[in-house]
Amino acid sequence: MANALFYLMAAGAVAAALGVVLAKSPIQCVLSLLASFFCLATIYLLAGFQFLAAAQILVYAGAIMVLFLFVIMLLNLGNPSSKDGAEDGLFRRKGAFLSVIVAAATMAAGAMAVTADGLAPATQPMPEHGIDTINGLAGEMFGRYLLPFEAISILLLATAVAVVVLAKRDRKDAGKGS
Repeated sequence: MANALFYLMAAGAVAAALGVVLAKSPIQCVLSLLASFFCLATIYLLAGFQFLAAAQILVYAGAIMVLFLFVIMLLNLGNPSSKDGAEDGLFRRKGAFLSVIVAAATMAAGAMAVTADGLAPATQPMPEHGIDTINGLAGEMFGRYLLPFEAISILLLATAVAVVVLAKRDRKDAGKGS
């Protein structure tokens, strides 16, 4: 039963990720991403990571999705202009094609890594039931993975600053035109 639910949620996450890439409206993209987050949270629950599943729902499905919707509304992306419809369709097809190629290359690299004879042994064995205590998770996040954690926080900060700059530039241009 658990295996069937895992495969169902994995297929749902992949389908929702395709919806993110192929949707025509930014709102539909955000909703597809939300569905993907919920599928991932269910997979975390099946793996026994209750804290990580709760964090996935609260942080990503809650806070990050609200931020994405705020950015879409701030930049007024909800109503795409119909004057560039032909070019938009061409870019969408190219983006979907590129996404499929990147996904296929990633899956091929993963398959080669799994089937390789000389896989390096893990430096430290993982605990039998994963790391689900808050102390263990915090120790890993702020110990071994501190640099990637801080790099992601800087990336999110730079993204927020870029959105504000883009929004202010669009408003200044609109004020000059009228």
